[in-house]
Amino acid sequence: MSHGPLRVLVVEDEATVAATLVQGMRAEGFAVYLATRADEGVRLAFADPPDAIVLDINLPDRSGFEVLEEIQGRCTAPVVVLTGRLELGDRLKCFELGAADYVAKPFYFEELVARIRSRLRAREGVTPRVVNWADVVVNLDGRTVVVGDAPVALTRSEFDILAYLLERPKLVASRRILAKRTALSLGEPDVRTVDVHVARVRKKLGEAAAAIVTVWGIGYRFDPPDPPESGDPKPAS
Repeated sequence: MSHGPLRVLVVEDEATVAATLVQGMRAEGFAVYLATRADEGVRLAFADPPDAIVLDINLPDRSGFEVLEEIQGRCTAPVVVLTGRLELGDRLKCFELGAADYVAKPFYFEELVARIRSRLRAREGVTPRVVNWADVVVNLDGRTVVVGDAPVALTRSEFDILAYLLERPKLVASRRILAKRTALSLGEPDVRTVDVHVARVRKKLGEAAAAIVTVWGIGYRFDPPDPPESGDPKPAS
């Protein structure tokens, strides 16, 4: 993998989507370069190998399937397919041709970035940081949240606040600190907005949100339940 910012090649011809991907990923710290045609994408993949590729299937000169087939075995970058084609056959074909992941349009940008980071970590053999309590599993590096068996979509600001609390269990985080944590996504620190985001996080977490405790007049604290001691009696069956 390259030194410096991780490099992502985006192969996407739809102007609005391409602009969203390029601007958003640069804000996430990636170095991004764009191809709007299949041939251009293949050329860049070989001439200036990226760390990861985001690939649309419907391209103006030829399909993304052909791109996958051409680079298969010759390009080590994980490919995340991003497309509006939802048929099972299309998804299976992507994986058969070597795609690492598949994201359907319309999509959550945060989820796409999380999937890219997850594939890059898997490639490097890095174990992600995971916090779990009750029926919640939060992947701090992959920026994903699962409640029960269902993935839950948090906005960038919501996840940033949740992550800050989870990384510091039992410690109080003031509203001002949490506001600064989300300053990049909110524009300017705003302590009033923190309460709104925390309320939304709690709603999405369901009953497990009881672990996000309000410290009146100050802020919030992640207070996970203590694990049962090994000597605790088991409930009667």
